[in-house]
Amino acid sequence: MTLDLFALDGKVALVTGASRGLGAATAAALAGAGAAVALHSNEQPAKSTAERICNESGRRTELFTADLADRAAADKLFADAIAAFGRIDILVNNAGIIRRKAAAQHSDEDWDAVIEVNLSNAFRLCRAMGKHLIDGGRPGKIINVASLLSFQGGITVPGYAAAKGGIVQLTKALANEWAAHGINVNAIAPGYMQTDNTRALREDPQRNRQITERIPAGRWGTPDDVAGAAVFLASKASDYVHGHVLVVDGGWMGR
Repeated sequence: MTLDLFALDGKVALVTGASRGLGAATAAALAGAGAAVALHSNEQPAKSTAERICNESGRRTELFTADLADRAAADKLFADAIAAFGRIDILVNNAGIIRRKAAAQHSDEDWDAVIEVNLSNAFRLCRAMGKHLIDGGRPGKIINVASLLSFQGGITVPGYAAAKGGIVQLTKALANEWAAHGINVNAIAPGYMQTDNTRALREDPQRNRQITERIPAGRWGTPDDVAGAAVFLASKASDYVHGHVLVVDGGWMGR
């Protein structure tokens, strides 16, 4: 086995939600392994991520904005990325939102927004990627970002838990259809990470302590902790890995 198994030279990746957090770290890791990267963000272009990539690896980046709460946004985003790069080899469905409210008070608006961003438009991007690769007769990699709440119910986040549970099943369903085409569909399930989505938990002293005490590694994860998993699932090293959910959680699920 050589390091060439993890090289992404000549590949093009599309990473959603790449302006900060897990998406920014994943995009930088893929670029560091050799890929050019299409950087999606919701509103403001992901300029800081592009600057990081320029400074660390010098790989080509292009910036795209799209509101993935809009049903039509995914197909346009994918088409725009294809127009810029000519092809996409790696898709990372990382973009996500969370709405915290007790289930009895959880509005239809909150539910619909979370499902649309976290699940429905992730499916649409997968669908566009699958068609692009199958029509071109080329292999490729799809990495969906799941969550510990793909396995656990959580508290006051019913839409998020439902969407992330759906992401795992979507990953398996697409892997069943597309593995024979050389398309690897897998997921990463991050544990408790230091991101904007977890700020409310980290700022609650009791919940922060309870969570940290349960993590065998003794700390919350950082976005860079997912980098190696993303490169692995995007590279030749994972060519025989299909429909898998790779948990990166500091040991949480094993406790």
